[in-house]
Amino acid sequence: MTFAPRSWLFVPADSEKKIAKGLASAADAVILDLEDAVAPDRKAEARAMLPDLVPRSRAGGPSLWVRINPLDHPDMAQDVGVAIAIGADGVVLPKAQGGSDIASLAKLIDLRGGGMMQIHAVATETAASLFQLGSYGGSPRLAALSWGAEDLSAALGASAKTGADGGLSFTYRMARSLTLAGAVAAGVQPVETLYADFRDEAGLVAMARAARREGFTGMLAIHPAQVDPINAAFTPDEAEIAHARRVVAAFAADPQAGTVGLDGRMLDRPHLKQAEALLARAER
Repeated sequence: MTFAPRSWLFVPADSEKKIAKGLASAADAVILDLEDAVAPDRKAEARAMLPDLVPRSRAGGPSLWVRINPLDHPDMAQDVGVAIAIGADGVVLPKAQGGSDIASLAKLIDLRGGGMMQIHAVATETAASLFQLGSYGGSPRLAALSWGAEDLSAALGASAKTGADGGLSFTYRMARSLTLAGAVAAGVQPVETLYADFRDEAGLVAMARAARREGFTGMLAIHPAQVDPINAAFTPDEAEIAHARRVVAAFAADPQAGTVGLDGRMLDRPHLKQAEALLARAER
């Protein structure tokens, strides 16, 4: 995936109004949710609705994704079929257990004629999945890994996922960190989980900025009001761009140097790599 979405907005796949609002939003990616957002007795109806609700021509709008049901769900193959039918850019796989699940889903997409369809895996929703976060390399269809705390908490039988200070407890911080490392190791986009309180913009911004500092390049959203703050948090500002250009210029002036001096600091090649990555994000 050459363009890594900053904002990934979930919308229920059975709501015409919310789908239209999502596609008209500033989100970089819209996820039509056939899993948790649709009641079991409405899933077939939602799949039948989507071809009429989603325009085939979406030039300039968000990329389009469908969150399918888990790999072992009886509706999963039908979900993939409708994603292909509406020309979705990709599918979001919940409760992914590891790289073998991606291989199985990619094979199904191949058999269904899915073209260039990509996969975004939610990689920490079961206990077993935590032991497989280093297994996602090697699939050309895999574009992103994100993580989720709610399903993991239920799977572990936890009564809470936060500590006394309100922050995530160790298990969930570990899941988050392993998702980041697993995504980078696989060469795909690391995506931060959602911020549940869509009315708390300050909390959302703080979480998004922290995620970007740590290496995540996008974030899940559950409400259109979260899109603009997320996009802003993951967009380099002018000062960052100017500094990155100076770093690149300093190394360009001495191509053989392993380190260069800038503003009284010694910079090495990893600093150059970071500057180049920031400029690539700024230019998209």
